[in-house]
Amino acid sequence: MHGTPFTPDAGPRVVNVRFNADSISVELSDGRTISAPLSWYPRLRDATAEERDRWQLAGGGRGIHWPALDEDLSVDGLLSGAPAPGVRR
Repeated sequence: MHGTPFTPDAGPRVVNVRFNADSISVELSDGRTISAPLSWYPRLRDATAEERDRWQLAGGGRGIHWPALDEDLSVDGLLSGAPAPGVRR
C-alpha cells in the first residue's frame, strides 16, 4: 500500500494524574478527564500524597503504574468505570 502509512488507533493516552481528598482525576490526550472515587482503589486511598505523586506511565500511556504501591490502572478500566477487584461501587 502506498500513501499514508497504516497506524492503528492507539486510543486516548494518560497526560496527567491528580488527586484531591476523595478522588483521582486522569487527564487524557483526547481532552477528556476521568474522575473516580478513591474508595474504588484502596491502595491509592491509603497511600500518602507523596506515594500517589510517584506514578509513571505504563503500556505506552494506556495505563498508570505506582511502583511503591504495586498498583496499576488502565485507561480502559477507568473509562468503563471499573473499581479495583473486590471493591463494590
